[in-house]
Amino acid sequence: MNLLFVCSENRLRSPTAEEVFSEYDGVNAIGCGTNLDAETPLSGDLIEWADVIFVMEKSHKNKVSKKYKELLQGKKLACLDIPDNYDRMQPELVRLLKNKVPRYVRL
Repeated sequence: MNLLFVCSENRLRSPTAEEVFSEYDGVNAIGCGTNLDAETPLSGDLIEWADVIFVMEKSHKNKVSKKYKELLQGKKLACLDIPDNYDRMQPELVRLLKNKVPRYVRL
C-alpha cells in the first residue's frame, strides 16, 4: 500500500509520518509538501502513485483538492488535523500519527 503524507514544507510532520509508516510491512510511505520550496514538493506523479493521501490540515486538503481534482478520482484523501506544532519525530507527533492513520487504512 502506498501512503502519501502531505504537510506544508515536508520538514517536520510528513517526514515523521514517512519514517514511522515505512517500517510497516507492505507499506510504502512518502512525505511531501504543498509549498513550492518544500523538501519534496507535491506533484501529480506522487498523487498517482498513492493509494491513500493523508494531509495534515484542512488547508492542505483544499490545496490538494483544487490543484489535483482529476487525479484524485477514486483516491482516498484524509485529513489528520495535526497542526504545525511539533518537531520531527517528536513522541507526541508519532503517537498522534499512530492513532489517527489506522482509522483510514488497515496496517
